[in-house]
Amino acid sequence: MTASGGRWLIVLGLAGALAVATPVAAQTRTASAGRGSHAAYAREISQASARYDVPERLIRAVIRVESGFDHRAVSSKGARGLMQLMPETAALLGVRDVFDPQENIDGGTRHLRAMMVRFRHDLRLAVAAYNAGEKPVAAHRGVPPYPETREYVAQVLRHYDGSGRYDAPVEWHRLPGSGFQRIVEPGGTVVYTNIPFGHFTAAR
Repeated sequence: MTASGGRWLIVLGLAGALAVATPVAAQTRTASAGRGSHAAYAREISQASARYDVPERLIRAVIRVESGFDHRAVSSKGARGLMQLMPETAALLGVRDVFDPQENIDGGTRHLRAMMVRFRHDLRLAVAAYNAGEKPVAAHRGVPPYPETREYVAQVLRHYDGSGRYDAPVEWHRLPGSGFQRIVEPGGTVVYTNIPFGHFTAAR
């Protein structure tokens, strides 16, 4: 449907139910300058994806932005390993060796799954919480107004989408009591959908 010089697009879908995981507050992370190959960790990513029901491409996207697939990465803030776990977060997740690819990916994916559950499978908010922590996301009722976090979310979702591009929406919010979300895209398209944000690419 079209209206107000732009476009209205209704996208419907069914989101699979996920088992509840215990949320653990994330810490702000920055990516290491090191670079590696995702092929080296294909088995670990596949196993974590199957274990926690998180898409492999999302795990890869987070690792790409967090560490560039450098399993020895250490950020200026102390985050470590492929998925850049802070020491306290790693301890809460039971990760003993943050530089061990299997342990790091398992713990990071489990934490990412917890953020997905915490924010009702809204990938935009889950990814923001992975970067900035769940408290800022909950307090702002959306992606916090931190330039680093907003850029982080855009990068992860761009890699997740697989198209090499990602246009952050001009406006996004839930419609109370309806189960739908209203997204205004940069080109003016208004999307009404019950698919969690980040799970679809609207037609243009």
